[in-house]
Amino acid sequence: MQLRYWGLIFLLGMGWGSSFFFNEILLRELGPLTVALGRVGIGALGCWLWLFARRAPLAIPLRSVGVLVLFAAIQYAIPLAVFPITQQYITSSAAGIVNATTPVMAVAVSHVWPGGERATWLKSIGVGLGLAGIVVLVSPAFRGQGPSDPWALLATMIAPFCYGIALNLMRAFDGMNRTLLTAWSLLIGTAMLASVALGLEGPPHIERAGTWAALFVIGFALTSGAFILLFWLIPIIGGTTASTITFLTPVSAVLLGVLILAEPIGPAQIAGMAVIFSGLIFIDGRLPRRIFKPQPEG
Repeated sequence: MQLRYWGLIFLLGMGWGSSFFFNEILLRELGPLTVALGRVGIGALGCWLWLFARRAPLAIPLRSVGVLVLFAAIQYAIPLAVFPITQQYITSSAAGIVNATTPVMAVAVSHVWPGGERATWLKSIGVGLGLAGIVVLVSPAFRGQGPSDPWALLATMIAPFCYGIALNLMRAFDGMNRTLLTAWSLLIGTAMLASVALGLEGPPHIERAGTWAALFVIGFALTSGAFILLFWLIPIIGGTTASTITFLTPVSAVLLGVLILAEPIGPAQIAGMAVIFSGLIFIDGRLPRRIFKPQPEG
């Protein structure tokens, strides 16, 4: 694969990992639901501007509307609200590590999903390691150690679980333009979050320039821009190669959390991330298949 495509994978992985850092910046002035609303709303605006600029078809089949509403809730509204809510009680580094379990959840959900892909023995090992990594990550918090609340850490698992469902639900949209799907989903997600955020937290009042900058980065660059780039990239490099983005996201989250936000990181976080990475390697399958490939006789 050409080096420029690896560069784009690196850019996406590090960019999505930085979203947890930007959540921390936004939470200094905004409520968590308003943070989610800002990201989803600006992300929707970016996708629609892209579609209008390209004069792309905007209509969707009426039969898809019901599933689309469900997808919008599970892919955007719920998980992108969960992270800022729990990040009031956990570090951005921990949030990034928990998010890395998304492929683990996708495999587990797909195994029981009607018509889904049954887990192979390699993927089953990967799921087990991923869950073990979460246990390693959370266990010190339950002993009163570290800066993160243990129950908030576990609640953060709602987000990757939602992503796992959404990845399987996406099969219902085969044939639909992925950017159009994202635009409609983000728009519906904005409508869902708006009433809740405005009702519970009131209209946002932003005074800091850094808050505006973080909103534009997390909305335009890390939501609409990143998804448009990903959907352009997948047909070129393939979904399996694109999945390596998952390995980069927690690295970015941890680096920004430790180096800029001065978040403490202990052995449990490092060990938990290592175990989760091991699980992702088994789920990916390429390296284990090379290692355990039977050698030809003679």
